[in-house]
Amino acid sequence: MNKKDIYIVIPAKDEATRIGIVLKKIKTEGYTNIVVINDGSTDDTAKVSKALGATVLTHIVNLGPGAATQTGMDYAMRMGAKVVVTLDGDNQHCPSDIKRLIAEMEEQQVDVVIGSRFLKQDNDVPNVRIFLNKVGNYVTAFFTGLLVTDSQSGFKAMSVDFLRKSRISLSGFEFCTEIINMIKKEKVSYSEVPIKVRYTKESMEKGQSFGNGFKMVGTFIRHFL
Repeated sequence: MNKKDIYIVIPAKDEATRIGIVLKKIKTEGYTNIVVINDGSTDDTAKVSKALGATVLTHIVNLGPGAATQTGMDYAMRMGAKVVVTLDGDNQHCPSDIKRLIAEMEEQQVDVVIGSRFLKQDNDVPNVRIFLNKVGNYVTAFFTGLLVTDSQSGFKAMSVDFLRKSRISLSGFEFCTEIINMIKKEKVSYSEVPIKVRYTKESMEKGQSFGNGFKMVGTFIRHFL
């Protein structure tokens, strides 16, 4: 697949100290269509991203990662993308894994490839994240009927055909489960591949927590039932 047909979408809030590293790594991999959604940041996330050549779409107020991701995907589709890859802006994911997701999509002829932190045995994942993910996987399976190894992964490759069928309506972290539900509802093909991941104090503080988990369950009950 021509890399010009692939758009990299990165939702970001207050990631000025990390987004530059992420963008440089993506550019090293040869991807030029990079879209950063500046989701109500109060720092220089937009400035840093623009300086490194990314297209920056700004939400004046913070709308949440789900809303930011949909904004980026809408833009990518308007620009003629064939595949959209989403990843986090906190340097947790390794852009070198993008080619792994794309290769899986091409070889297996699937519409969605989920990058799984839990298929790679040498990832140093904090125990609390392992626990929260397992709970998230089973909660997701309960509401959607589809059990995957990393339901909360923000690192995905999705065909534009899939994206045209469904839209993200949940603005928070719940959108990851909503995408799993889209896969099930639309009966599209999908696969999971192992990815590398790194955790820092900052990424742990900004990620999901027990409190967020309870809020998410409440959202699932209102949305899916």
